[in-house]
Amino acid sequence: MKNSPIIALDFASAEDVYQFLTPFEESLFVKVGMELYLQEGPSIVYKLKEMGHDVFLDLKLHDIPNTVGQAMKGLARLGADLVNVHAAGGAAMMIAAREGLEAGTTAGNKRPSIIGVTQLTSTSEKQMQEEQLIETTIDASVVHYAKLAKSAGLDGVVSSVLEAKKIVEVCGDEFLRVTPGIRLAEGEAHDQIRVATPNNARLLGASHIVVGRAITKAENQVQAYKNILKMWEEHA
Repeated sequence: MKNSPIIALDFASAEDVYQFLTPFEESLFVKVGMELYLQEGPSIVYKLKEMGHDVFLDLKLHDIPNTVGQAMKGLARLGADLVNVHAAGGAAMMIAAREGLEAGTTAGNKRPSIIGVTQLTSTSEKQMQEEQLIETTIDASVVHYAKLAKSAGLDGVVSSVLEAKKIVEVCGDEFLRVTPGIRLAEGEAHDQIRVATPNNARLLGASHIVVGRAITKAENQVQAYKNILKMWEEHA
């Protein structure tokens, strides 16, 4: 699994995706989220893998353990490199998800890595406390979910950059910290709240960064990607 910035392919159709990818000469690490997957289905994952890209299938499954386990068994056959669930689904659900991936992975192949979503980067501490009734700090909530995910055998978590270093301290450096909410210094935060630049993400302990509009909405998308890659690698 590549360590390059993960590009969020938040497009409405496969045609838009291929148009975006055409100018790139190298293989990339890309994210297929709900918007794209629900429009195009499994074929978009197959095609991206055929093109040589690593794929993060970002569907954030959250349901009863049996349902999630069976869903992951099916998703394992798509060939994605990374998948995820909501850690709030609990340890039993996360264990079922991992076991489903293992059962669905064809013999001789490595199962996809699986990570748990802690608190979305669009969630503020105030919102978490008032709407989720979690009466603690957002840092404590994220670290708790990270420890729970590790105990369930997951490979890492999704968090904001701001919690990444604490996750390293309690879960170790091999435990993945995939961090959305990446913005350039002059960029808009849009609907994200807990954000950071690519440089700060590396310094603050992220193992992977997810970048969307800073690349996909740029005038020169290839150059924007190269600039972000350079910033990310400067502190490797």
